Amino acid sequence: MTDLTQNDSIQLPETAFEIAEHLGFSKQKNANWAWLELAGSVLSFYVVDRHDRLNGLLKWFYNDLGFCAREAYYSAEAADLGKCLTSKQGNSTTLATVLMLLGKQLDLSLELLLLPGQSILCSRIDDEVRYIDPLTGTDLSKHQLHVFVRGELGNSAKFKPSYLKPATLKRIISRMIHEMKAGSIVAHNFEPALECCNLLLQWHSDDLNLNRERAFIAQQLGCISVATADLTHFVENSPHDPVIELVKMQLKELKEEVETFH
Repeated sequence: MTDLTQNDSIQLPETAFEIAEHLGFSKQKNANWAWLELAGSVLSFYVVDRHDRLNGLLKWFYNDLGFCAREAYYSAEAADLGKCLTSKQGNSTTLATVLMLLGKQLDLSLELLLLPGQSILCSRIDDEVRYIDPLTGTDLSKHQLHVFVRGELGNSAKFKPSYLKPATLKRIISRMIHEMKAGSIVAHNFEPALECCNLLLQWHSDDLNLNRERAFIAQQLGCISVATADLTHFVENSPHDPVIELVKMQLKELKEEVETFH
């Protein structure tokens, strides 16, 4: 398994395939074959005009190949890049990533924008900027991007300029791991969810909410000492957090539980 602390070793799609197999989801070999087949096929859309190149890519991706949103949208499968490639179904992050990588094959600059709860593609050709919904391939206005943000954060949420900043590979892979973690928790599949937290903490060791989340998952697995250590770490490092009293109560209850050993 790649050490995620080595940022220079992060590659797409390879790192995403490796992580998914490490978590017990899609097989790296199958994902890689599906990717190589797509990466070879897309080259037939390499026409001179870049606008035509992009439109050809979108038509092929959605109409001919039939890539679309997975019905179980919030599942770990939807957030698994390898599964997205082999099944042609995913969530906004995995579909956007596949398109971004295919665009690269055609010398098109497609950037991923990670809005709260939604990933968007941004195309820049000459002076023309297009925002593309990766679930459908349709164009979006800036107003529609703000609607996505308000839908996730509430009607009073402002649209921050940082939302339009292209995501780094590290942020894209982090988003995928977060989404696989959330899907695993929804499915009560706590072991891969715990490992997702471990991977994320390699990169984001100062994110105390990850410690809180790992404590919840560890408790579901009966690993009380891990849960207790994480909540203790949270209490010691976030004394002014609004949820601190609730966490202290959780910690007190945990100390009364009996550890289950696996």
